[in-house]
Amino acid sequence: MMEAILERCAGLDVHQETVVACVLSGPLDRAPRMEIRTFGTMTEDLLELGEWLTIMECSHVAMESTGIYWKPVWNVLEALDVELILANAHHVKNLPGRKKT
Repeated sequence: MMEAILERCAGLDVHQETVVACVLSGPLDRAPRMEIRTFGTMTEDLLELGEWLTIMECSHVAMESTGIYWKPVWNVLEALDVELILANAHHVKNLPGRKKT
């Protein structure tokens, strides 16, 4: 198991018509609390995603750069006070602890 280094962070699974957001939160010395929500990809939906991430007090948001669907999500979220992380799917595919596809 990997050691926690952030108290509140999110991972986004970006698709053509949906964005699934998973927020992990909690003290670093305990198992994190997980909350998952699905949003649409229209601008108003992405603004709602940004508002939710702000309410959840996420400090870091990561997403994969699969296809072109991440670009509008990035454009909306870069206005937030969060660290955005764009990961190349090929680079993180076989990391320990990640599900096999």
